[in-house]
Amino acid sequence: MKMLVRAGLCVCALLPVAADAAPVAGMQRHRGDQEAAMEGRKQGRILPLREIERRVTGKIRGAQYLGFDFDAGTAIYTLKFLRDGAVIWVDVDGRTGEIVGRTGK
Repeated sequence: MKMLVRAGLCVCALLPVAADAAPVAGMQRHRGDQEAAMEGRKQGRILPLREIERRVTGKIRGAQYLGFDFDAGTAIYTLKFLRDGAVIWVDVDGRTGEIVGRTGK
C-alpha cells in the first residue's frame, strides 16, 4: 500500500513539470513552422502571408481577422476570424493561395 501511495505522489509531483514542457514543445514546433514558411517564401514555393491575407480577408465579409497559423508539413495557412461571437477557420494552400477548407459560419 505504501508503494502505491509513493508512486502516486511521484506521478503527481511530475505533473507540473510535464505541463510546463508541453507549451515549450508547442512553441518550438511553431517556431520551426515559421522558419519553414520564411524559407519557402524566399525560395518562391510559398506565397507571402500578406498576399494570403489580402486574398482571403475580402471573402470573409463582416468578420474580424484575428490572426493565422502555418503548418510547414502541409504548407497550409489557417486564418482565424470572428463574426457575431462565432469563430471561422479558413485553410489556405500556401503554394497557390486557394482556400482548401473552412469551418464556422
